[in-house]
Formats: sequence, structure tokens, C-alpha cells
Amino acid sequence: MGRGTDRRLAGKVALVTGAGAGMGLAFAGRLAAEGADIIAVDLDAAGLDAAARSVREHGRGVLEVRADVREQVALDEAVRGGVEQFGGLDIVVANAGASRNPGPSWTIDEAEWNLAVEVNVTGTWHTVKSAAPALAERGGGSVILISSTAGIKSVPGASQYSAAKHAVIGLMRTLANELGGHSIRVNAVLPGAVNTAMTNNTQTFARLRPDLENPGADDVAGVLAARHLLPIPWAEPEDVAHAVAFLASDESRCITGQQIVVDAGLTQKVA
Repeated sequence: MGRGTDRRLAGKVALVTGAGAGMGLAFAGRLAAEGADIIAVDLDAAGLDAAARSVREHGRGVLEVRADVREQVALDEAVRGGVEQFGGLDIVVANAGASRNPGPSWTIDEAEWNLAVEVNVTGTWHTVKSAAPALAERGGGSVILISSTAGIKSVPGASQYSAAKHAVIGLMRTLANELGGHSIRVNAVLPGAVNTAMTNNTQTFARLRPDLENPGADDVAGVLAARHLLPIPWAEPEDVAHAVAFLASDESRCITGQQIVVDAGLTQKVA
């Protein structure tokens, strides 16, 4: 991407939660490449530094905010600071999430359940609650909630995560109805397996290849690819960022209340 004013998000300001790693880091960099200034929110200071470097490489401004999406006041302050620094808010990417695979539903302890709901659902609600007035003040904008294929299909062994991501879809549909009159679009992106720490970790590897003592990424690649219509094991964060950038742009000005699934055909494969 160049640095000219022809970039499709030139003059826009975007809030990205979970911006310090994985998909969130890709989102922050891609939106900056498209011309947006970024309010980057994450709990991890080192991750925020990485996000800031990515944004600045594209010549855009960045506000780093170390905050937990479970805390409404922290997000209120992030939005307030971003509006003061950049003059407004146009785009929200509610990406911060938590994912674990603790086992069958009846074995999950309350702490695991609460973590999934509080981060994935309440954190997403907090993010939009903080941002909606600023978007309305700007005359409209785009809200993008990051759900998952777990939001439209079951995930045995991680019912708390699947339940939370299903709830994000319900929240998206309701927000689209509530905010449409303010010219605010609300949509969801549903990634499948993505090449991030959420997929590439020893717990997931062991679950996918219980026949091996210490399986690695190469050992599970074939298992994951076999689940897809396309012959690839996972998407890259940048693949998901393409969908986010489209929904953030005016190219999606007539799209709201919808889901974009980025899963290499996982949810459509018959057998």
C-alpha cells in the first residue's frame, strides 16, 4: 500500500482490541496500510509496542492503550483518548478474545466458563458500548465483531468458547438493528483455523494428534487440511484482515447484520 490519499481508509480512525498479537496485530497493520489512524488496545505491553511499530511503518498515528476489555472504564478512557488525539472514531474491530479447550462441558470449572463469556461476550459489548456514541457523533461508521466458526458450529471440548462466540453473533444482529438508524454498520467476521497461537499450540496439537507423544504444527497440518474444502491447513492472519478491511471501508456501505466466514470451506464441507 502507498501513503497517498487514495487509500480507502484515508482520514479514518479505527479502534482495534486485542491488537498486540495474532489477528489483532494483522488488523491494526492492515487498517493503517489503508490509511487509518489506530487506537490499539491490549493487555500486553510488548504486544502494544509491536502494534505501534506496525502502524507507524505505514505512516499513521497510533494511540497505545493497555487495558482489559472486561473493564468498561478502561475502554471508555481508550475511546476518549483516541477521539481527543485523532478527532473522532469511524471503525471498531472488537477482536479481543480468549480460547481454551478444557474438556467436556460437565468438566469445565466456573473460572474457565466465566473467562470465555467475560472476554468474548462482555468484552465485545463493552467495546461497542464505549465506541457507539463516538461513531454516532461522527455521523456513522463500521463495527466489526470477531466471532469464529465456533459461533455457528459446535466445538466439543470447548463449549464455553462456542457458546460465547454464538452469543457474539446474536449481539451483532441486535446491534445492527439498534445502530442502523445512526448510519453505523455492524457485521461479524468468523475465522476458522488461523495461523496464530490460538491454533498453533501444544494443547491443540495434542488434541488433534493423540497418537503422537509430542506433535507439532507439521503433524497436525494434514488433519486440519482434511477438514477443509480448500487444501490448506489454516488461514493466515492477513487473510482475515482482508475481510476486516473490506467491512471497514465504504465498499461495504450497504452491508450490515451479516457474517463473513473465512474458513477455507470448513463449515461447508459435507464429509
